[in-house]
Amino acid sequence: MGKNKKQGQSLVSGAMFLMVTTVIVHIIGVLYKIPLTATIGTVGRGYFTSAYEIYTPIYAISMAGLPVAVSKMVSERMATGKYREVREVRAVARKIYLATGLIGTAVLMGLAWPYTHLDFFIHTPEAFWSVMCIAPSILFCCMMSSYRGYYEGLRNMAPTGYSQLLETVGKLVFGLVLAKIVQKRGLAQFHTDGTVFGIPCHNMSEVSSAIAPYSSAAAIFGVTAGTILGLIYLQIRHRTVGDGITREMLQGSPDPASRKSLRKSLINFAIPVVVSSLVLNITNLIDTWSIQNRLYSAIGKNIGVVKAMYSSQLAASHILDKDIKDFLYGCYGTALDFRNIIPTVIMTLGVSAIPVLSGAWAVKDKKKMKGAITSVLKTANSIAIPAGIAMAILAEPVLRILYVGTNAEASITISAPFVAIYGYAAILLSISTPITNMLQAIGRADVPVKALLIGATAKIICNYTLVGIPAINIKGAPIGTLVCYAYIVCHNLVVLLKETRVRLNWVDILIKPLGSGIVTGLATWGTYALFMHILPEGNIHSRNANFTWAALIAMVIFLVVWFATLLAFRVLNKNNIKNLPGGEKMSRKLEKRGLIH
Repeated sequence: MGKNKKQGQSLVSGAMFLMVTTVIVHIIGVLYKIPLTATIGTVGRGYFTSAYEIYTPIYAISMAGLPVAVSKMVSERMATGKYREVREVRAVARKIYLATGLIGTAVLMGLAWPYTHLDFFIHTPEAFWSVMCIAPSILFCCMMSSYRGYYEGLRNMAPTGYSQLLETVGKLVFGLVLAKIVQKRGLAQFHTDGTVFGIPCHNMSEVSSAIAPYSSAAAIFGVTAGTILGLIYLQIRHRTVGDGITREMLQGSPDPASRKSLRKSLINFAIPVVVSSLVLNITNLIDTWSIQNRLYSAIGKNIGVVKAMYSSQLAASHILDKDIKDFLYGCYGTALDFRNIIPTVIMTLGVSAIPVLSGAWAVKDKKKMKGAITSVLKTANSIAIPAGIAMAILAEPVLRILYVGTNAEASITISAPFVAIYGYAAILLSISTPITNMLQAIGRADVPVKALLIGATAKIICNYTLVGIPAINIKGAPIGTLVCYAYIVCHNLVVLLKETRVRLNWVDILIKPLGSGIVTGLATWGTYALFMHILPEGNIHSRNANFTWAALIAMVIFLVVWFATLLAFRVLNKNNIKNLPGGEKMSRKLEKRGLIH
């Protein structure tokens, strides 16, 4: 009895550990591209994003799709005491995933040249080495999947959590260090003999252009180095710690099924999971392809119009005509770093709602279903709307704090409007995943996939139409994303409410959070404007200037006014407060003063 209790505690602590490490990994994943952009510059960032986005769907398959298949087969056999078969599943999975990784790496390497060189794709030959440097990570990701899925099936989440942290930290450290080494090496060569990696250069514009493809490739090799580090950890852990299956357990276990039948079962289960994962992660690749293809076309139609729109930024960054497309795409890529900051915080809400909603759905408890849906949407909107508005208002000062004095300083004024757009659109981006999770909880996983296909089609049409116009060019890029998510959210929410037959109180769910957001936004804007006026300007090319201090003070005011408006508009109730750290004591005090109910 005591042993079971101990095991139960380890399961809970393992799940909590994985949740914490996943949040940390997401935050590092979003933020590590900021110093990266500062190091390799905006053009280099364009090459980096080009390679990273073709890798993302394949990464999603190997890290989200494949481990699920192994985990399911292992957990089912552990539950029935088939411990010898558990070991056989791992052996089969290792071979299948090794083959999958080798094929995936070979395919990505084979696609590298046509993807980067042909006009139909992105026409960015300089990104070729970046794609080649990230391709081997597919092999190591797949190998990690066999270990992670195996341990998750054994209900041991620690190996997955630690390997994720090592992978992400390795990506950050190796990527930045290697990029800096390449930058210094290129500059040293130029000062020695007037060449950069064998390319004759006559001025700093040509030097920056020559270094960018190689610094980008070095930076993105950090991703591959991180996956190698994560795999080494899992292999060492497995050899030294093992899997917890004892010799006695194996002796009392029935004979395993044949490897052929296990292989068939694993493949049959993995295929639909992989397809679903691929569809859900393909939109970034569509963006990369369609935006760059049409941007290349727009510049080809009338480069004069495009150069006139960004004349000061191009001059300040010493951008050659041949690098304009990648410079503009790098500006857009910089804004993408901020697009998912708020949604990353909110996405756990949908996951937490799955067991509650699926349980209520099973017994047709309409009251619980309404409570779960209301709680998720209200909490998401209460965070996304005020935080999104504040992000939009402070977009330019935040970018200046991060990039002033770096290789990306001149791109700030181009990237800031994109960050602002994604701030105002945070509500759409943030509730998309929770609504998808809730549809999955009621057995309608097909709905998000179908909606995404239509949304992605709309995205392609918008990108093709708008980005291809020289007078609009990269400014049309966010429009396709907004149209895509607007359709997905509206369609999925309508289906969710129709299936559950739930009627929502839109005043609580939308109007009150919107009121909180407007008041908070006005306070943030007013504070920033006031302190920009009264503080000494300082050096505008240094972080120690008035925009830094004005933005930091505005952020503090944002937090204070945000919480105050949540109470004033009665957005938060007693249960919401109780879920916060120290919430029990706080809720009693607020309830006593009549601020919550």
